[in-house]
Amino acid sequence: MTNASHHAPTPPVAPPQRDGMKVSFEFFPPKTEKMEQTLWTAIKRLEPLAPQFVSVTYGAGGSTRERTHATVARIRRETDLEPAAHLTCVGADRDEIDAVARSYWEEGIRHIVALRGDPPEQEKGYTPHPGGYAYASDLVVGLKKIADFEISVAAYPETHPESESVQDDLDNLKRKIDAGASRAITQYFFDVDVFFRFLDRAAAAGIDVPIVPGILPVTNFARVTEFCRACGTAVPPWMAQMFEGLDDDPETRKLVAATLAAEQCQILQARGIKEFHFYTLNRADLAYAICHILGLRPQNAAAGTSE
Repeated sequence: MTNASHHAPTPPVAPPQRDGMKVSFEFFPPKTEKMEQTLWTAIKRLEPLAPQFVSVTYGAGGSTRERTHATVARIRRETDLEPAAHLTCVGADRDEIDAVARSYWEEGIRHIVALRGDPPEQEKGYTPHPGGYAYASDLVVGLKKIADFEISVAAYPETHPESESVQDDLDNLKRKIDAGASRAITQYFFDVDVFFRFLDRAAAAGIDVPIVPGILPVTNFARVTEFCRACGTAVPPWMAQMFEGLDDDPETRKLVAATLAAEQCQILQARGIKEFHFYTLNRADLAYAICHILGLRPQNAAAGTSE
């Protein structure tokens, strides 16, 4: 006689654990009216998931300052979301940056993602602006003098490509936290063990703020590989195999991307991680699907109401 337990349904590898789950989404400011429509479609799609905050990036060399400001201000006015504005040290002196920060505070923006920033493409290497904030830790100090902003900063599980060493990079993160940052958001990564080894190093260095994994669902493998070379993120060989032969098949690429990112998040979740930051590239579908798999539901649905 067959043991009945053999026929019991097999539970999922990592069942949804919505208790304590927090997510945030990153967008970039649109260049055209069509791109603006795409962005706002994404924002409205993700808003019901009640993210902890949504951030808006700042272009290399401060090139999107006005568009970033306009996007963040509109999110503040027209949604229930908590917007966070990226702000960098590049291309402006302290007075200019302080003025931008004050204008954010006056418009009700209480959260800044403080970054050193990338120089304009025509410049080779980073050079601090004369009279400006030299590095992100300096920017954090300056922002805290202006107002009691909540400040997030960047972290690099695989080490910033311009750092002299792993320890140098970790020391830089510690300076940013000691200056007043309350959260670190990581560069995207694909090997979860890299992230957990980084958490161990950060803890040993006395860094005790939340370190939130940055998640990038990969829909264009060739382009992401280029990004990874620039930012120092390793691309596991198995990822290339997953996207092999799909250059002209965007729909299948999207399904593979969602599957891989969801599995990455489930592994992180199963090992105790409850906060995730999604690099959306201004599209909601993959981030929304992954959040659903992780257990998040629209607030109105969770409350049993309908509109």
